[in-house]
Amino acid sequence: MDEIRFNPKEEIGVREEQEVKSPPHYKVFLINDDYTTMDFVTHILEKVFHKSPVAATQIMLHVHKNGRGLAGVYTREIAETKIAATHQLSQQNGFPLKCTMEKE
Repeated sequence: MDEIRFNPKEEIGVREEQEVKSPPHYKVFLINDDYTTMDFVTHILEKVFHKSPVAATQIMLHVHKNGRGLAGVYTREIAETKIAATHQLSQQNGFPLKCTMEKE
């Protein structure tokens, strides 16, 4: 049987460095309406978007005063999942709360 020897000075192959791009991110916005309660918007921000009670209240007030507010920035799949969860919970609770997403 032939013996294989390791020679550390022997170059086996050349590795080319490739630039790794992070996936695009999307901003998720909550849209104000005349029917969804402020408490429910705060609840969504805490449960779906994992905001602290203070941050959730600040975002909710921004949505109320400005018509929409940034709930978070996520990769596409996560943004879509959070929007779907928000719409499902809103519908189950009888509210028309909507979300949109925009590429960052």
